[in-house]
Amino acid sequence: MMQNNENGHRPLKDCVAVVTGASRGAGRGIAQELGAAGATVYVTGRSTREHPADTYGQLLALSDMQAVPGSIDDTADEVNRMGGRGIAVPCDHTREEEVAALFARVERDAGRLDLLVNNAWGGHETFNGVFEAPFWEHPLSNWDSMFDRGVRNHLVASRCAAPLMVRQKKGLMLTTTFWDRGHYLRGSLFYDLAKASMTRLAFGMAQDLRAHNVASIAVSPGWMRTEFVLAGHKTDEAHWQERPALARTESPRYLGRAVVALAGDSKVLGKSGEVLRVADLAREYGFTDIDGRQVEAFEM
Repeated sequence: MMQNNENGHRPLKDCVAVVTGASRGAGRGIAQELGAAGATVYVTGRSTREHPADTYGQLLALSDMQAVPGSIDDTADEVNRMGGRGIAVPCDHTREEEVAALFARVERDAGRLDLLVNNAWGGHETFNGVFEAPFWEHPLSNWDSMFDRGVRNHLVASRCAAPLMVRQKKGLMLTTTFWDRGHYLRGSLFYDLAKASMTRLAFGMAQDLRAHNVASIAVSPGWMRTEFVLAGHKTDEAHWQERPALARTESPRYLGRAVVALAGDSKVLGKSGEVLRVADLAREYGFTDIDGRQVEAFEM
């Protein structure tokens, strides 16, 4: 059974990683677990302590929150606390020049890149509280946030990371997505299209990268207890078990442990092009969530 890394085990101590969109949520959980595994993690996003995110007005109002939680600085500090090396780099992933500068810095500082986790996602910026509606009732602004500030972010970062990995003949690109075995993610056509596009993006990149010994995989968590999910249910990580509606949820660090397992797998190229669920990876590699459970896959 694979060890969770809170006991000081550092299987990724020589790994250089970039995690995009890591101020909060999935990206933060991934960066934390990479830190616990000993990795050097470039933590990127727009939210800093000095300049918090200012594009989540609708979601803040719906969640009764005064400010968006988290920053790349906070996450980098957590990476350091957990045993890795966290480096906060402000980056608007919709701006190609900023993304190019990020990867130029990684190459200059570290001389290589072992892992890219594509996670920057703008889909929550236009969320209006409507989970399920026919496509003609969802605003077209959801397309802009999910595709121009979601799918495109992943492609732009991958285009900058690929030359580094191709030159060193080694690397892993992971794309966070949501996948329910090809079923329609009912309620939001835009969300369904965006997540399917991310999955296909990972698959397509794998075809070009495989000959260079670089893997590309889409990874699908279940229903995560992100800061926004907890706020929406009027609770926090210490008290979520008091909310029966959250019984099927998992922490963002469960996804992080899946990322660590894949990054540490010497045969990961054999999975290139696939879309893998965190619950299935937990059984394969033997890791658990932070509460000791192997959470079952979330199905629509």
